[in-house]
Amino acid sequence: MMIGPLLGEGWQAMRANRLRTFLTMLGMVIGVGAVILMLAIGQGAQMMVNDSISSMGSNLFIVLSGSSTAGGVRMGSGSVPTLTLGDMQAIAEMPEVAAAAPALPNTAQVVYGANNWGTLVAGTTAAMLVVRDWEVVKGQPFTESDVRAGTRVALIGQTVANLLFGEEDPVGKTLRIKNSPFQVLGVLGAKGQSLDGRDQDDTLLVPVTTAQRQLFGNQFPGMVRFIMVKAKSAEFMAAAERGLTDLLHTRHRIREGQDDDFTVRNLTALAQAAAGATKVMSAMLGAIASISLLVGGIGIMNIMLVSVTERTREIGIRMAIGAKQGDVLLQFLLEAMMISLVGSLIGVGLGVGCAWAVSRFADTVVVVTLSSILLAFGVAAAVGVFFGFYPARKAAHLSPIEALRYQ
Repeated sequence: MMIGPLLGEGWQAMRANRLRTFLTMLGMVIGVGAVILMLAIGQGAQMMVNDSISSMGSNLFIVLSGSSTAGGVRMGSGSVPTLTLGDMQAIAEMPEVAAAAPALPNTAQVVYGANNWGTLVAGTTAAMLVVRDWEVVKGQPFTESDVRAGTRVALIGQTVANLLFGEEDPVGKTLRIKNSPFQVLGVLGAKGQSLDGRDQDDTLLVPVTTAQRQLFGNQFPGMVRFIMVKAKSAEFMAAAERGLTDLLHTRHRIREGQDDDFTVRNLTALAQAAAGATKVMSAMLGAIASISLLVGGIGIMNIMLVSVTERTREIGIRMAIGAKQGDVLLQFLLEAMMISLVGSLIGVGLGVGCAWAVSRFADTVVVVTLSSILLAFGVAAAVGVFFGFYPARKAAHLSPIEALRYQ
């Protein structure tokens, strides 16, 4: 028997019981829509995490200075200045390291004209731009000669530029940091939020020597709060971490058994762990939503069983005039698939529409991908075949004589 006539008969059977068909489809509509929406929300969260990771830079370590204990109270890492510019230079010369940059951060009030803003001012070197993969989109970066001379120059983030200068071009202008004049050399490219929700563009970079001598003071000359390190590639991460620890043990004269006066943290590993957790969350959302597809499939099986019972005499007549078991099996299987696929098409529209509404009104990043639509559609088709097979097989194995006698 040809597929075309079977599809036509299946469509007529669906139209003959429109309300029942619609209620049967409803489970697939909700199921497919829920899968697409949940995957879109999960992938949106994953994209935000990936953007935050890429904004940090790649293959990163942060070396924090030591901790202290006073009156039985143990302070956290960074409370004692144990890292120096000499440590940073030694780290930068390691064969596994692409670049290293110091950081001496503090908050300060920044003033330009009638505008002022409290922001994070970090003393560093030009290598920080390499470590963080940070572009200067306007103007130019400060140089090593600026660091050696301790000049009053600054690079400002996008948030600081917008709040202090508005539409005005900041390059070449003079702002004041703690009443000291600084010339703006350039504007940093946008980085967005970090993994902890901090605005990375709300920052201002100055030469580390300028920060030490003129802004924050430093009772320990040459000391920095932490050092950021960029390995040459992902393959060098493990060797770089071991090399960092060994190098600082040697430089700080730390013997075996003594506590370290520094902490090395693999930022890339932490970021990848966050990305992995988000990926698992996305998969779980999709799996939870898929349960509704299972419920929809059970609904299809129940209705098809009712349809087989109602059409027993019709089945007997078909088989009496020559229809084979395979023809009857195919007919009812196609009807189940049609219900499933039509419901899936409506569900795709519902899922995409709900994802758009969530993005528009809930201010949440959602990402609808073709793969998620195809996945939901494919699972729905498989559910239709799986749950439609038993009723179709039951219909195909009816005895023609018993079917014709059925009242």
